[in-house]
Formats: sequence, structure tokens, C-alpha cells
Amino acid sequence: MGNAGKEAGTVLHIKNMVCNRCIMAVEGCLKQSGLHPAHVELGTAVISEELTDEMLGKVRNALEALGFELIDDRKSLLIEQIRSEVIKLVHYGGNGLKVNLSEHLSSKLNRDYSSLSKLFSEVTGTTVEKYFIAQKIERAKELLAYGELSLNEIADILGYSSSAYLSAQFKSVTGLTPTHFRQIGENRRKPLDEV
Repeated sequence: MGNAGKEAGTVLHIKNMVCNRCIMAVEGCLKQSGLHPAHVELGTAVISEELTDEMLGKVRNALEALGFELIDDRKSLLIEQIRSEVIKLVHYGGNGLKVNLSEHLSSKLNRDYSSLSKLFSEVTGTTVEKYFIAQKIERAKELLAYGELSLNEIADILGYSSSAYLSAQFKSVTGLTPTHFRQIGENRRKPLDEV
């Protein structure tokens, strides 16, 4: 797949992509718009075509009809990249979430973490750390709902030093202990774009 020489095409930055279903929806939307997506991942779609303003408008409307949003300004783009990296890390990063969040985001986005953190807080009204914790708790809910793993195993997957620490954080965020959450049995998870 050698297109190292020419960078033809367009990179679209898209807000509200939070899961693999979102990737499929965006890919389908772009194809229905007559475009050829070369690569789609959380927050980004690379298409083969150069877009005219008219086509960009059509794509924007088609994406918005599905609950997505094209991002134009640099601040919004950076915020969405931070969100996407946190979601990828927590929900799709595999086992053992034992990374340093600030180093991870700095290296992925090639920016100083303090400036990323400051911008995120200013724009969203919450900290990157709180957003990270909220995502970890949503992931814990998912794993608890499956009912296949012990609390110790879930704590380990999510990078907690102990199940007691996970339980305390879980209760402070949800108002329930993990055990009580599991007993309730209903799926009380939020869609990731609402976290």
C-alpha cells in the first residue's frame, strides 16, 4: 500500500465517534456520499478525494444526521483527539491499563501534557483525569455486566492497584458498590459519547 510519495486525499476529523459501530456508520455514510474512505478510525476518516466546499457541506449534513460532527477549528480538534485517545486506551487498549496518562497523551498528540490538560479543562469544564476515570468506570460497568470476571481481575485490567481502590472510585462516581451494581443486573451503562 505505497502512497508514501503522494498525500492525495483529505483527512476529516469527526466528533462523537466512540466505538467500532461508529467507525462502520461513518464509513457507510462516506461511501453513500460517493466517497472512497481509505481509512477510518475513532475521530478520523481519510478519504481518497479532495473535497470541494459543496461536497464538504453534503458530507457535514450526512454525518450530522447520524449524530456526528465535522470539526474545523483546532481547539475542538485537539479536544476530540484527547477524548479519542482516552477511549481507545480504556476501551480498546487490551489488558493491563498501567500507563502514565500524561506521558501517553503527550506522546500520542506530540504536545506538552500541561497545555493539553489546561485546554481540555477550559473547553469541557472537567479535567482529563476526571474524564479518564469516568471512562474507566464505564468500562468497569461493562465488565461487571458481563459477569465473567472477578472484581480483582477487573481492577487489574483497568490498572487499579487494588479492588478496594476500584470499589471506592466506582462508588464515588456511581453511588453504588460494584457488587451492588452487579446484583441490580440491569445494564446501567451510558453511551460513551455521554460520558
